[in-house]
Amino acid sequence: MKNYLLLIGIFVLFVFLQACSTSRRTRSVTTTERNSNNVPSPGNRIENSSIPSRTILTKNIKADAVVDFSETLVGVPYKYGSAIKEKGFDCSGFINYVFNHFNINVPRVSKDFTNAGTPVSLAKCKRGDLILFTGTDTTGWIVGHMGFITENQKGAVKFIHSSSGKSIGVIISGLSKYYATRFVKVIRVFNNQ
Repeated sequence: MKNYLLLIGIFVLFVFLQACSTSRRTRSVTTTERNSNNVPSPGNRIENSSIPSRTILTKNIKADAVVDFSETLVGVPYKYGSAIKEKGFDCSGFINYVFNHFNINVPRVSKDFTNAGTPVSLAKCKRGDLILFTGTDTTGWIVGHMGFITENQKGAVKFIHSSSGKSIGVIISGLSKYYATRFVKVIRVFNNQ
């Protein structure tokens, strides 16, 4: 029985640590996967049908209020597997922390956002939409990184996320080539946008 519980504990830990893995490996995006702004279009990636659809009940919370709060966290360090501000955040831990501040229940791991909300084209994304990227394994286009859209100025998209890259921690980034090649899709979870 003790060994069985140990195996279950190891499995749960493994799944938890895979929550927000990222990688420097990239894949070139073909011309058919790009829109007129030369950035990937959502819906061209393989979606994992084994991940259940989810409804995120955002109540009457305004997307702007959520993003405003998320921006107060800029500079919190990156910490793999953490959703605790004092320790730091991984990407989905950051998203989880922000939503929990507003008592909005969301999945803990980024891949579980794959079939949540309503897909929105990158060109029409708005402040508060969630932007999803691949993680370590870019071959299957499984979501492994995410953030909140902070602005879309005529196609110049910026998003806030907890990055494990050079600028470790919560930062606001533009959709650079690195992120564009890992882009999966944008989802809208707020009804009042």
